[in-house]
Amino acid sequence: MNKTSKIPVVSKELLFPFIIITSLFALWGIANDLTNPMVSAFKKVMPELSNTQASLVQFAFYFGYFFMALPAALFIRKYSYKSGIILGLCLYAVGAFLFYPAAAFEEFNYFLVSLWIITCGLAFLETTSNPLILSLGAKETATQRLNLAQAFNPIGSLMGMIVAQQFVISALQSDDKDASGALIYDTLTETAKAAVRENDLGVISIPYIILGLVVLAIMVIILFTKIPKTPEEDKMSLSESFKKLFANHNYVQGVIAQAFYVGAQIMCWTYIFQYVDNINNGLPENEQLTATWFNVAAMIIFLTGRWIGTGLMKTINPSRILMLFGFGGVLFSAGAILLTGTTGLYSLVGISLFMSIMFPTIYGIALKDMGDEAKIGSAGLVMAIVGGALMPVIQGSILDWGGPGFADVQILGYIPEVNFSFILPLICLGVVSRYGYITYKKSK
Repeated sequence: MNKTSKIPVVSKELLFPFIIITSLFALWGIANDLTNPMVSAFKKVMPELSNTQASLVQFAFYFGYFFMALPAALFIRKYSYKSGIILGLCLYAVGAFLFYPAAAFEEFNYFLVSLWIITCGLAFLETTSNPLILSLGAKETATQRLNLAQAFNPIGSLMGMIVAQQFVISALQSDDKDASGALIYDTLTETAKAAVRENDLGVISIPYIILGLVVLAIMVIILFTKIPKTPEEDKMSLSESFKKLFANHNYVQGVIAQAFYVGAQIMCWTYIFQYVDNINNGLPENEQLTATWFNVAAMIIFLTGRWIGTGLMKTINPSRILMLFGFGGVLFSAGAILLTGTTGLYSLVGISLFMSIMFPTIYGIALKDMGDEAKIGSAGLVMAIVGGALMPVIQGSILDWGGPGFADVQILGYIPEVNFSFILPLICLGVVSRYGYITYKKSK
């Protein structure tokens, strides 16, 4: 009998700290998916923004990961994982509270700075929590354990999506329409438009301010929670760590795959709103679709896929699962491009099933068998989240090809530019599938 099958994913003595750290995965999931619909929301509240400018919401949000991941790794290397968590939560709360003055000044750039500070905090949390979860148990079950912890991230994401829909998008007045389907905002006086703008920016800021209060409460709980110290590895110099990491092809390719995966994820969950808006252009008012509910369906599928994938890893090589899921994501991305109407939308939603296991699986494969350099290595994988900053801006520029609409240009005579823009997730998921294939061959 295989002895590794008897090794628990999480031992009883480490169960409570595992639960506490896992709660952070849900916490950054809320921030991620509360922010994804804001690209569409800001475009409606500030119609002077182009699609590319509105996509800077995602650039500011995910660039914080790239900027702060390495400083976070150096910080926890010198101090402790717990110190990194506390500092990350502090930055998270500060960024959330800065939404209040941003709304008061009605300045788009202030919102971007607030989002950037939030993700500087999230960079600390992710750089800390992922390797800490890997270390809370046997090496043989490390990737499976991280998939288990990451399975709670979509729960937070679902909460973020629902809050965005119920308390932000549905409450905006900028996109209210009259009986004929025309925007009421366009018929208002300048004074009335200013009042609507002030109201809507306040609506956008309130969930973030409340989230800041929740983060502070969780920080207090963690302050009084004993986080076990990880086993001390032989310390190596920083230059030696970098040298060892750059010589590790498995790791370098993992960082590249992670950047492409995160780019695909953020594009699929951000531009589903524009995809649905384009479908709604051809539908009567009473038949129009609500993008958030399709995004929620995608997240439920994502969560289900994460649990299924975690279970499959008990018997199937994680690299093989990554390869197969990547290939499935490519096929469904092609469907989102080539199929029209709701059929293409269903295909877009289905991509989430295949993305579900990618982040933690790439993470676990890339950091496999590392010692002290794992702390710096973790930073590289978190910095790779910058893919979520860069790719949406490129996709937004595709939407601007023919003008402010989503079907101003027809590729091959029938593919709207919003559909064609999903060629970017297709390419990204192809890169991930290739990484799964390469590491699977090596593992055999």
